[in-house]
Amino acid sequence: MIRLMHAKLHRAKVTACNLDYMGSLTIDPLWMEQIGLLPLEEIQVVNVTNANRFVTYAIPGTAGKGEIEPNGACAHLCQVNDIVIIYAMQLVERGDVVADGHMAKVLVFGADGSEDLLHQHLSTDGRAFRFDSEAVEAPTMKAETA
Repeated sequence: MIRLMHAKLHRAKVTACNLDYMGSLTIDPLWMEQIGLLPLEEIQVVNVTNANRFVTYAIPGTAGKGEIEPNGACAHLCQVNDIVIIYAMQLVERGDVVADGHMAKVLVFGADGSEDLLHQHLSTDGRAFRFDSEAVEAPTMKAETA
């Protein structure tokens, strides 16, 4: 068995930090759906702004609000407007990956508010592994402004 990334939010912006909540990271459920991330699924978070890293679990926020909100203790590791990378790993049989390949879904956030959905593929031709990344059409979800 090996662990491969299957879902990622790349360069999302922290919208709030909730110290008094009992844990987790609140994420807009529309974004979770686009990348196949489940509520309560373990996630790893890398804070690009300050280099903090932590492991927690995802919970859905309000659809369409663009929420990225560390809760509880992990809220100490972020500030509003920090840029984070959030990803989830999947345990898979190496033989299945060799036979059938693997795909991860990545939602990339641009500094201009753009969102690009990528499918990242791992495959083999029987001799060597190949990795490619392709942009795919996806419904764009713009965060509401308060």
